[in-house]
Amino acid sequence: MASLNKVMVIGNLGSDPEMRFTPSGDPVTTFSIATSWTSTTPEGERRQETEWFRVVAWRKLAEQCNQFLSKGRQAYVEGRLRTRTWEGQDGQKRFSNEIVANKVIFLGRPGVAPLPEEGGEEGLEPEELPF
Repeated sequence: MASLNKVMVIGNLGSDPEMRFTPSGDPVTTFSIATSWTSTTPEGERRQETEWFRVVAWRKLAEQCNQFLSKGRQAYVEGRLRTRTWEGQDGQKRFSNEIVANKVIFLGRPGVAPLPEEGGEEGLEPEELPF
């Protein structure tokens, strides 16, 4: 049976991306992105909820994210959800959910075109997003 693990978010970066390299030399960039949801309570009070996502990009996409993204910049991120687990220094089991990005479109600044994906396909314009 087929399965699907796909996540799409549009939000703003909470900090500048951090790029590092694996022992084999592959670049990996991590950053956090926030999305907001606004709703109205039955009493008429407006509430805003913010959800934070950790994003991991590899290789060429990692280099592009490190070069073109910065704190506060809006971006569209598409990828798969991955859960990492480890044991903390205190012996407690810890976990973290993260998005392993396979596409990032840089939004929020006029005149900046999205970068093409690896393989030569052109990126989507914001008005072409599937939602």
